[in-house]
Amino acid sequence: MRVACLGSGSKGNAWLVEAGRTRIMVDCGFGPREVERRLTRLGVSASQLDALFITHEHSDHGRGATGVALKARCPVWMSHGSQVMLSASGEFHAHVKVIEDPAPFALGEMEITPYPVPHDAREPMQFTFSDGNAKFGLLTDAGHITPHMESILTDCDVLALECNHDVGLLESGRYPAMLKRRILGPYGHLDNQAAARLLSKLVSPRLRVVIAAHLSQENNTPELARTALSEAWGCEQGDIAVADQDNGLDWLNIG
Repeated sequence: MRVACLGSGSKGNAWLVEAGRTRIMVDCGFGPREVERRLTRLGVSASQLDALFITHEHSDHGRGATGVALKARCPVWMSHGSQVMLSASGEFHAHVKVIEDPAPFALGEMEITPYPVPHDAREPMQFTFSDGNAKFGLLTDAGHITPHMESILTDCDVLALECNHDVGLLESGRYPAMLKRRILGPYGHLDNQAAARLLSKLVSPRLRVVIAAHLSQENNTPELARTALSEAWGCEQGDIAVADQDNGLDWLNIG
């Protein structure tokens, strides 16, 4: 099993997860041409995708889904709420498979577990992925941590955790007050320290890689995110990977 990131941040998000011959993309926040360019960097073509999964309807997570899904001739999995919101835009024309029940299900050689998160979207969800040996947990775009989220993300081999902002940088920055309140609110985004507190509860002998994700280019830095997460995990700062906006993250073999 392996995982990679095409890019992570407010300008676009997309992840790749492979298990055996099964390859899926999680979120598609870039246009089809940009997706193909970033996939090429990872040695993959859109035509090789088996499925797309969309976490929620915001454009930095779903704007390219129609074009990529049509090229790949694959379905797009999402919640009913996300389908309603994307369909309402009039620009979404892919074949949708609605995730009715947040329970584990199999897709090819992968087991996928959707789970709800608190975010200012219609019916947002995040996912974990397993091939029976290794487990990858993905969490971005959540305003606060719930006990259910903690339980779902236990015993991961690789964790990608949202480190959207440093509270001090955000509060002193140039964002409008309304946007600051949204980001800092219970349905906004996780800051570095919130991610670190979650990580401290998820540390286990299985955990091998921690990835800081969805960093704000204006209100955070890789160094601040690495500092917070490394202190929570008890590791060196260099042991924390960062999925950035421009380059994403190269393939990580996780089992």
